[in-house]
Amino acid sequence: MIEAKGVCLRYPDGTEALHQIDLEIGPGDLVYLTGPSGSGKTSLLKLFMGMEYPTSGTLKVLDQPVTKDQAGNIRRLRRVMGPVFQEFRLIRGRTALENVMLGMRFLDLPPAQIKENAGTALVKVGLAHKVLSRVENLSWGECQRVAIARAVARKPAVILADEPTGNLDQDNALKILELLTSFQDRKTAVIITTHATHLIGHQNGGTLIRLDRGNMHWERLG
Repeated sequence: MIEAKGVCLRYPDGTEALHQIDLEIGPGDLVYLTGPSGSGKTSLLKLFMGMEYPTSGTLKVLDQPVTKDQAGNIRRLRRVMGPVFQEFRLIRGRTALENVMLGMRFLDLPPAQIKENAGTALVKVGLAHKVLSRVENLSWGECQRVAIARAVARKPAVILADEPTGNLDQDNALKILELLTSFQDRKTAVIITTHATHLIGHQNGGTLIRLDRGNMHWERLG
C-alpha cells in the first residue's frame, strides 16, 4: 500500500525534514506517528498525500510513484485517501451534511449515493442529530467529527489523521483515537500522527513509529 525506500525530504532552505526513511504499510495496518514538533510527522503525511515529493529515495502509495512527473496521477490517487487535517477545512455557512458531501464531489457517484454515504458517515461518528446543523454552530469537537466523517465517507483505502488529539482533554482524545481506529479493517489502513503517546497503550495492536529530527524508529504494539 505504502512503500518508502531511503526517502529523504529537504526543503529549499536546506532543512532536512526526513532522512533515509524505510517503511512498508499494508492494507489494514494501524500506524501511529509520534515525535516532538518539527520531527517530520506532518512532512511524512504530506509525502503520502503527494503534497510534497521526496528529494531522494523512492516512495510508492497504492503502487503509484510519488514524483513530480506523476502529479496528475497523484491527484486521482487522492480520491481513495481520507485525510483529516488539523485545521479541519470545513466551509462555514454549510451544514455538516453538505461539508461531508463536498468532500466526495470528485468521486464518480450519483448525487443520491453521495448524500446517503455522507449521512451514514455522520451517524458513524455520532452526529446523527447534527446532520443539518451549520458547522459554525458546532463545537470544536463536533467539527472534528465532521472532518472525520468527510474522510471516511468516501470509503478510502487509507485514512491519514494529522494530530487529531490536539486541543483535547484525555477523555476526548481517547474517544477520537478509538473512533479513528474503528475504521481500520482488512482493506483500510489508518495512519495517525499524535503527541498523545500515553493514550496509545489503550489501543489494540498496531505499529508505533517515532520520528526525531527526521530519523525513524519503530516498534510493534500489542
